Amino acid sequence: MFEATHGSAPKYKKLNKVNPVALILSGMLMLKHLHETDAATRLEKAVASVIAEGKYVTYDLKPNRDDPTAVGTQEMADAIAKRL
Repeated sequence: MFEATHGSAPKYKKLNKVNPVALILSGMLMLKHLHETDAATRLEKAVASVIAEGKYVTYDLKPNRDDPTAVGTQEMADAIAKRL
């Protein structure tokens, strides 16, 4: 079973606020388990690239949690998908 270690955070449901990286990296671990190493590596690099750039990240990855440039869950996930 592959899942985000922090749990589902139901209080944030439909708020488009939380960081999607733990769940996405759970998928990367599943790909490694399935011996899809190329896909796993590309996904891990896409996540790292988006975080390093810092433009399309959720509030918890900004230096200031009140940063108005922070994006939502969907926007960060979309940025990672585009990097793939």
